[in-house]
Amino acid sequence: MTIASAALPSQALPRTPRFESKLPAVGTTIFAVMSALAAEHKAVNLGQGFPDFACDPALIEAVHQAMLAGHNQYPPMPGVPALRQAVADKIRAQHGRGYSPDSEITITAGATQGILTAILACVHPGDEVIVLDPCYDSYIPNIELAGGVPVRVPLTPGSFRPDLAAIAAAITPRTRLLIINTPHNPSATVWTAEEMRALEDLLAPTEVLLISDEVYEHMVFDGAEHQSAARFPGLAARAFINSSFGKTFHVTGWKVGSVAAPAALMAEFRKVHQFNVFTVNTPVQHGLASYLADPARYLELPAFYQGKRDLFRAGLENSRLKLLPCNGSFFQCVDFSAVSDLGDVEFSQWLVREIGVAGIPLSPFYGDGFDQRMVRFCFAKEDATLQLALERLRRL
Repeated sequence: MTIASAALPSQALPRTPRFESKLPAVGTTIFAVMSALAAEHKAVNLGQGFPDFACDPALIEAVHQAMLAGHNQYPPMPGVPALRQAVADKIRAQHGRGYSPDSEITITAGATQGILTAILACVHPGDEVIVLDPCYDSYIPNIELAGGVPVRVPLTPGSFRPDLAAIAAAITPRTRLLIINTPHNPSATVWTAEEMRALEDLLAPTEVLLISDEVYEHMVFDGAEHQSAARFPGLAARAFINSSFGKTFHVTGWKVGSVAAPAALMAEFRKVHQFNVFTVNTPVQHGLASYLADPARYLELPAFYQGKRDLFRAGLENSRLKLLPCNGSFFQCVDFSAVSDLGDVEFSQWLVREIGVAGIPLSPFYGDGFDQRMVRFCFAKEDATLQLALERLRRL
């Protein structure tokens, strides 16, 4: 070996440098696990929350026409003005609150992006964020990515109603944010006007901000009304209100949503939005703006989904599965304790393998894995899909 060759850099094999994970506790979600198991066993998949039916062809045509009209380049960062105006008009008509489409409405790449952006905009390292267990699985990782500290407050076991006293006890000088979700995933509980007013009173003397996750806003049943945070001045003044066109119009894969918030909050929201997504699919925005001109397209949704809920509940009425109340969303939870002594994860896996129906266990929605022996089914499916699932579930 010559001196020159000895000085050459080492010819070690390429390797990926080690680094510390920002989300060390995050693994494969229960949704992915159950969907893979359902596919393997050719089960009816009532697990993940998306429809198996088509959207209105008129919506596809509206997007097609927007493409043909040349709406295929970047739109304005906050969203297409016509769509922001349509969102503001809808909120005013339904909830009586005026939002400026120029400074208080932003179009997002789905509601999940809207939630993450709101958290990143207002949560600093060490800030506490209250979440109500069980909760949608993006909340906690979003908080941790912002350097915040999740504070889990359980909803009342069994009824899943908000425990205002427990929320009040969890608020500290470090509390920056509270996240609520109504109609609620996974429990299908809907907050009442009285509960929203109680929250309004509770937060009034605090500096706590609010994220109101309202993606199932048009799925409220039995003549009840969705109690948006926009209806309550004390909540609206501190709230980022998240909505989803994907959930509303059966196009979850389009990933388009909206956020409404007071101008001061929205200004901070947009600072983050312009750098984590900048802008959202242009022709889809134009198509949605056109489609929203007819309010019947969302006002008829409660009756549509209530029909599917009623079909599913009627099919299980004489089974050994105990039906929990379903006041909103497109989910039905059942208590299977009369059927099996298994834990909810194990029972859900058994249900796929032996019965041929996939649901989602509730325990993964809790930070501590609280197991009430309950499973969540999604009824946003074709009637034929639901009937096949019911035929199998009635074997239990």
